[in-house]
Amino acid sequence: MLAPARREFPQSSPLVLESTAATAYLECLQQLERLHRLMHDLVKDEFERLGRHDLNPVQALILYNLGEAEVSAGELRSRGMYQGSNVSYNLKKLVTMGYVHHERCDLDRRSVRVRLTEAGQDVRQIVLDMFHGHAAQLAVSGVLDDPPLDQVNLQARRIERYWTEQIRYIY
Repeated sequence: MLAPARREFPQSSPLVLESTAATAYLECLQQLERLHRLMHDLVKDEFERLGRHDLNPVQALILYNLGEAEVSAGELRSRGMYQGSNVSYNLKKLVTMGYVHHERCDLDRRSVRVRLTEAGQDVRQIVLDMFHGHAAQLAVSGVLDDPPLDQVNLQARRIERYWTEQIRYIY
């Protein structure tokens, strides 16, 4: 079997690095990292304000992303982009704490399906209410209008699609 072709990236010449597009892309990557960390801090602060110290932000966001669905851990990983061992560990903790119900799939006994319990739904609602409050405040301030957030989301989906294609290209 032939080894997969190695991807060649353009050499980083000063002209490439100074280009407006490359600079904006690198800034976008840094901003995404900061936003992700800040979202975790916001969730942590909200739960501390409510006196809820039993969940960490990752666990609360797993409950939020699980939503009304009944899914396998693999599906949750692909939807929420959680790392494999991280999501497995946190799901086990959430089951133990009574936030998630799990059962073996009838068709494939190796697969476990998970869904929120009533307590898990309550946590999801806390996070959802917090996000709705943020959206309302940002809408009033006009932050979501320039550029329109739907255009920002479209661009993010395009970058996501490109990254996904890059990962598939490797394998």
